[in-house]
Amino acid sequence: MNGPGDEEAHEREQGQERAREQGRAQEQERAQAREGAGRDEGGKRRHGVDGYRDDRHNGNGNGNGGGGGGGADGAAAAEGGGPRGSGEGDHVDAALLDALFAQAPLGLYLLDRDLRVIRYNTAARGVRGMPSTDIVGHRPAEFAPGFDRAELEALARQALQDGGYVREHLVRGRMPTDPGHEMVGAISFFRIVSDTGQPYLVAAVEDVTERQGALDRLDILHSAHQRLGVSLDAVGSAQELADVAVPRFADSATVDLLDEPLRGLPLRSGPIDPGAPLRRVAYRSVHGTGPTGPEPGPVPHGALSTYGAPTPYSQALVDGRARLIRGLTEDAEWLGADPERGRRLTGLGVHSMIVAPLVVHDVVLGVLALYRHRRLEPFDQDDLELAVELAARGAMSIDKARSYARERSIATTLQRQLLPREPAELSAVQSSHVYLPGVVGPGGDWYDVVPLSAARVGLAIGSVTGTGIEAAAVMGQVRTALRTLAVQDLQPDELLVRLDDAARVLTDEQRGSLPAGAETLPDGLASCLYLVYDPIGRTCTAASAGHPGPVLVGPDGVPVPFPVEPGLPLGCGDGCYETRVAELPVGSVLALYTNGLMSGPPRRPTGRVDGGAERGGLDEVLPVGPGDGRRAVLQRVLARAGEEELPRLCDQAVYALLPERQREDAVLLLVRTLGLPDDKVAVWTLPEDPAVVRTARRLAEHQLAAWGLEELEFSTDLIVSELVTNAIRYGKSPIRLRLINDRGLICEVSDSSDSTPHLRRAKSTDEGGRGLFIIGQLAQRWGTRFARHGKTIWAQQEVPEPGPEAPPEVEPGGGGELPG
Repeated sequence: MNGPGDEEAHEREQGQERAREQGRAQEQERAQAREGAGRDEGGKRRHGVDGYRDDRHNGNGNGNGGGGGGGADGAAAAEGGGPRGSGEGDHVDAALLDALFAQAPLGLYLLDRDLRVIRYNTAARGVRGMPSTDIVGHRPAEFAPGFDRAELEALARQALQDGGYVREHLVRGRMPTDPGHEMVGAISFFRIVSDTGQPYLVAAVEDVTERQGALDRLDILHSAHQRLGVSLDAVGSAQELADVAVPRFADSATVDLLDEPLRGLPLRSGPIDPGAPLRRVAYRSVHGTGPTGPEPGPVPHGALSTYGAPTPYSQALVDGRARLIRGLTEDAEWLGADPERGRRLTGLGVHSMIVAPLVVHDVVLGVLALYRHRRLEPFDQDDLELAVELAARGAMSIDKARSYARERSIATTLQRQLLPREPAELSAVQSSHVYLPGVVGPGGDWYDVVPLSAARVGLAIGSVTGTGIEAAAVMGQVRTALRTLAVQDLQPDELLVRLDDAARVLTDEQRGSLPAGAETLPDGLASCLYLVYDPIGRTCTAASAGHPGPVLVGPDGVPVPFPVEPGLPLGCGDGCYETRVAELPVGSVLALYTNGLMSGPPRRPTGRVDGGAERGGLDEVLPVGPGDGRRAVLQRVLARAGEEELPRLCDQAVYALLPERQREDAVLLLVRTLGLPDDKVAVWTLPEDPAVVRTARRLAEHQLAAWGLEELEFSTDLIVSELVTNAIRYGKSPIRLRLINDRGLICEVSDSSDSTPHLRRAKSTDEGGRGLFIIGQLAQRWGTRFARHGKTIWAQQEVPEPGPEAPPEVEPGGGGELPG
């Protein structure tokens, strides 16, 4: 008689036997599946690659999987021709191959034993637009003659014969479809053998031009880090800098230095006078190097020379910013300021150049100039950043001294740090600026571009009384106060009133720190011009506190009057400013400037403090005659706004208005207006009925579906419900709901009430008071905007990044007024 232990052992043995039987059955099924995958519908074995399709011999005459109809048809067959992975014949496998060639993100080429193309797709950039008859049946060297034929064929034959795997071999060349740009491809070869023993070669080509360009730039920077600084003298370091740049980056390079660092004298901090002599210390070209090269350049090695003004060289010395000239032609305006150098550049065939200042801790040591005249590709923005980095590393190795005019150097640094960085891309405007400090020291000129609600933008420019570090510090306070007020969506006149109150407080504080003998401040602390542009209504509202109005030209370059009456400067306590509203067509250009741009020599300043020193006060307004003439010059420059980019227009305005170094700070802000398309805005007028909240949610959901923003449906429903409910409960009709699809999704609800909502943290026993808290958690930011009659509560959500495939186009709802 068996015990309980024997029964348990017996059951375990039976379970193990059942598991072994199931494993043998599954293995038999997998073997049968593998056998069936190698046969067609009639039970005959397929022939691997030969059984798919040779596009040179089939009946439809297509030469490639990407250009013919095989890719789409194959994908359809893969979906509807039978169960995936069931192995039901050649048509399933052929469909998978078609889908592979049609959908692969890499360029795929199938080559026979003679290295002729049997099949390919059009994912590779180099073959797009080429007829398939120029590719199928040809060797790669025949339709891509810009690459090294011997290198490619040697690698391909080695992989075909040995069966080895060549992985991501880099090749450089030019395709017939795009001969003006060099292409870098990562090619991988591997051999495949059909069931009949026929060998084929698969080539996968990935376009890595951008990636390799970034790696090349990093490699150049690595070489600069290793080589620069080896020499302990300034001339040797400058020549090392030129040797790093040529020939891998530029075709020619020159380095000109001020004489002071070469002679060990104190260095001059901040901007350099364009008339200051510079010494040619290094030259390198693809034709030769150094002073013994066959082409020493337009300036002999070791000789002193000066740059003409205004030119890109002088501008780089002035503001310490690199200049990129992509298309240099003989009729370039600035070449007339330096005719000898201009003739040399055009004679060598220079078509692109970069001028980068050599700066060490705000101390300009000289200029690095890079030229391209042999390679076809012009310099681009990435090259400009690399040149700036090379110049920075070269400057550090050229000289370590920095001890000239410490207060002025600190003031210049503070001024640039307090000015805004490059503004973010906006849907309302495109902007560009130029800031030029004066020779008497940096002052308090400033500008700002402030993103506002409803896709609007605030534009500001102004000038603080005085110069030096004190003026720069006050400028930072005034600009911070303006930005704080601007994000509250105040109207321009109301903003200036509140900014005037803040300026009076700053004036009282500054009066206590005046030097001995100074009893009063100049009239007014600062000037300011503030504008708000609405890309939906295409309107611009402006107000001025002692600052000249903007220069406006239409999209066709014709000047448009925009008279803005200046009020008293900030700090005077008048508190009364007038607004002007203008409708601006899309493509109009606004020019905002400070007095320094219009007050070139020999204009005599009118404001002075005790002792005869220049005060630079705000009572220095533009002269009627000369000022109007300079505005006309600026209008003439802006007449080409439809043909030129804004950064080039900034430089051209400087060339035209400042033929010599100016004594005062100068700021120019150029803004090109844009318009938000109508299909990006939906507006509905809602009745004052609680039952309409559900309808408002449904309207928002339909609009989000039309914009492909279904991911925001849940949060938008909550925001719309809360805002519309509050408007019906606490506001006054008419009630309007507006959705704006900009760089974020903006939801706005407007009513005629002036009551202001306040965010508070509701207690656990409160029945309400959590609506705005919920909105604050769901939205990226929210706020209230007041109009002449009524208010608008808005909330902005971040739009998710688009996926790899764009959503289907659905005609958006046009909004409108609801019935009832």
